[in-house]
Amino acid sequence: MIKTRLCTLLGITHPIVQGGMAWVATAELVAAVSDAGGLGILGGGNAPPDYVRAQIREVKRWTDKPFGVNIPLFSPYVDDVVQICIEERVKVVATGAGNPAPVMPPLKEAGITVIPVVSSVALAKRVERMGADAIVAEGMESGGHIGDVATMPLIPQVVDAVNVPVIAAGGFADGRGLAAALALGAVGIQMGTRFICTTECIVHPNYKQKIVEAGDRATITTGHSLGHPVRAIKNPMTRKFQEMEREAEINEEELIKLGTGKLRLAVEEGDMVNGSIMAGQISGLIHDVIPTRELIERIVSEAEAVLNQMPSYIIHQE
Repeated sequence: MIKTRLCTLLGITHPIVQGGMAWVATAELVAAVSDAGGLGILGGGNAPPDYVRAQIREVKRWTDKPFGVNIPLFSPYVDDVVQICIEERVKVVATGAGNPAPVMPPLKEAGITVIPVVSSVALAKRVERMGADAIVAEGMESGGHIGDVATMPLIPQVVDAVNVPVIAAGGFADGRGLAAALALGAVGIQMGTRFICTTECIVHPNYKQKIVEAGDRATITTGHSLGHPVRAIKNPMTRKFQEMEREAEINEEELIKLGTGKLRLAVEEGDMVNGSIMAGQISGLIHDVIPTRELIERIVSEAEAVLNQMPSYIIHQE
């Protein structure tokens, strides 16, 4: 059994957190992850407050284990969702895509554990000063909205810069990854793409199949010209986006229009041509769709085996 500070902080059995992916991380997946000993996190996204409250109550109906809610700070409903999390006594709130300073005081006052997602050392230091209980350091290998520093150099730098527990994200899908994250000083891992390919995840089967079929170079990042790069599996939509970004005079309004609603189109309708199939570079390592509990148990077992074998890699000279 691998137990870290993260397990104690969150009251979970395994140091594995499920990323709060918009329209993907619904009550079905969240409850399954938490029930299996990890921490499930609802994807708040731009969803209206009533939807978020209903989802929270669904998770509570299916499990009595700790879970969290992800609040992207660009959401027009931030204040309402914060209040809902307080009223519903949610244990953990993860924040991302912005400065969590305005929401930190009410959440902390309510006794909620706050875990911001960061993509740089500077932001990690800043959120620690604000009172973050832990930090998710997410490398650019991840799916969806990304930063510009890769996981391998980012994690140890963030670990060295802060005193709160650091959760590694971006490029994790198996036990080798968990063992590597622990070696870098992290207290656990956050996974998004790998959890999409579980039986409890409600995304369209076409979406899961695209990930299972993906190779190591299957993803692409677009949106750099807008200052908000996004990683997704290559398809006609990403190619169109890329072509528009290469034009001499970029029409930002047209780019935004092209990207709006495309994740939901892929998730709910299975449109693999016009939808945005957000997924990380780790897609090439995912080859099956299995129950969440089986996945978590597999990862922990693999990590234990790797950690136990590591002393044998060292050759002692006489």
